Amino acid sequence: MAEAQIPEPAVRRAQRWAVATLLALIALGLAWELWLAPTGSGTLAVKVLPLVLCLPGLLRHRMFTYRWLSLLVWLYLLEGLVRASTEVGVGALLAALEVVLGLALFGVCSFYIRRRLRHAVVQEATA
Repeated sequence: MAEAQIPEPAVRRAQRWAVATLLALIALGLAWELWLAPTGSGTLAVKVLPLVLCLPGLLRHRMFTYRWLSLLVWLYLLEGLVRASTEVGVGALLAALEVVLGLALFGVCSFYIRRRLRHAVVQEATA
């Protein structure tokens, strides 16, 4: 996407939701592994690093980042599903929240990608 081109309002809203959901997933991962229900010495907090690396791309409307993140988020969904079914108490609740946030992030990324592609097709047709 050209830097001078301003995305449509629905795309900008989707970007804000994607960034907010991504930040929530990062915060959940850090809080979970460091304070709320740590497993071991807290080294599993490193699992949020790939999510942190996605943040600049989301802020710059990079289509590659949205596509990559929509695939990456399934790893966090799977982790949440496994841990929700095997852990009890706070760990199970945190895992369920991870699943909800992961599904929301996938949905927002999918919406963003579809709107951007639809807009590109319309732009190409009018050119």
